[in-house]
Amino acid sequence: MSLPACRLYLITPPQLGDLTAFAGRLEAALSAGDVAALQVRLKDAPEAGIVEAVRVLGPVARAHDVALILNDDPDLAARLDCDGVHVGQSDASYAEARRRVGRDRIVGVTCHDSRHLAMEAAEQGADYVAFGAFFPTATKDAPTRAAPEILTVWQESMETPCVAIGGVTADNARGLVAAGADFIAVSAGVWNHPGGEAEAVRALNTAIAQGLADRRPATGV
Repeated sequence: MSLPACRLYLITPPQLGDLTAFAGRLEAALSAGDVAALQVRLKDAPEAGIVEAVRVLGPVARAHDVALILNDDPDLAARLDCDGVHVGQSDASYAEARRRVGRDRIVGVTCHDSRHLAMEAAEQGADYVAFGAFFPTATKDAPTRAAPEILTVWQESMETPCVAIGGVTADNARGLVAAGADFIAVSAGVWNHPGGEAEAVRALNTAIAQGLADRRPATGV
């Protein structure tokens, strides 16, 4: 089966509470439709809490062939045998993250609304670059607002995959996919969806399919 040209990238809520209960919600989400990756993003959690989250959630992700990405901490990502790490501009540099996790793991880089930062990361070897925020978001502090056109320009000029992040929901994802996103990163749009996480994943996959159908030939689809 060929994979779609744009895929869903889930991000955990900032706090997980009962890990066993959340693992059940994750199972429901991953069983509902195509998901490429799960990023464990627990900014305020102690290291022990992150370790436990990866221990509980990692097997669920891997049972669905979903890449397990840890936010911020390359050393911990390597120690916990995660599939990769995502670093922001205030975290470890791409080069440092790559040195710490090795050549065989994914390294993604936050690039805000800057093609310059994204080109630097791509030229160094980043596996993906993330642009955003595209919409208002309460999940994290978003210092920049990106326009969908940055995805189109990137898709037309660069081969490194791009992720659209920030306030993305099933109601607004279609335009970002049409603009050229290779991945749509969603947190609250799944976990806070009024119909539940499974319905959210189904709706997001529908939006992705619609956005791919909308793409202009110039984006390569």
